[in-house]
Amino acid sequence: MSKRVLVPSVLGAVVLGAVVLGAVTAGGYATASTVTEPTVENGSADYVAPSRQGAGKLSYTADVSDDSGVREVRVIAWPASSELDPTEAETRYVDEATCRGTSDGTSRCTYTLEVTRRDASDLAEGAWYVSVLATAEDGDTTFVPRAATFDVTR
Repeated sequence: MSKRVLVPSVLGAVVLGAVVLGAVTAGGYATASTVTEPTVENGSADYVAPSRQGAGKLSYTADVSDDSGVREVRVIAWPASSELDPTEAETRYVDEATCRGTSDGTSRCTYTLEVTRRDASDLAEGAWYVSVLATAEDGDTTFVPRAATFDVTR
């Protein structure tokens, strides 16, 4: 084999190695910088009407996850019979759920609202929806317009 062939072959192997290394590095970089939005899973809502013994309550619980962690979860309940349909922007200013970490990047978030007999008398009977806005520590958000449904009865 001549030196002309050997040198280009060695040079080609070096260039090919650099290209492969660059592709692996770029692929690793792309994986590390992949943006993920928070997820809201296993959400459920429950309404307990007040009684003579005491106040009732509305509660909503969900598992919220993000690779950067969970900063906050905002929750609002509204009657299906109304013309309300909260947007993500409006949900930024509603009540906040209490979140407790359950594993790396995942929190169990619970929202509880006490409902007095007087409050209950003003509530529309029937189906209600819960809207949720989850915000991750890195600022990413996920809006779930109908995260759960529950019924209000008297």
